[in-house]
Amino acid sequence: MKKVFSIIAVAALSAAFVACGPSKEEIEAREKAKADSIAAVEKAKADSIAAAEAEAAKAAEAAAAEAAKKLADSLHADSVAKKLIKK
Repeated sequence: MKKVFSIIAVAALSAAFVACGPSKEEIEAREKAKADSIAAVEKAKADSIAAAEAEAAKAAEAAAAEAAKKLADSLHADSVAKKLIKK
């Protein structure tokens, strides 16, 4: 009698563990949500990198324009100084 009761108890506990677990649809939904979250993070990362690169390129252009302006001003000042010295 004890063996029969033990077998029934083990079967009941096994059925309870299987019945209380997530269904296949729930597992798939959880995996899809995880994949969507990872994709969103990767997209945000790529957008952030692109924005940083664009900002760096813009800053480099501004620095190059400023350097060219300073060079032009310096050359102009040198030519004016040479003219003044010749007079």
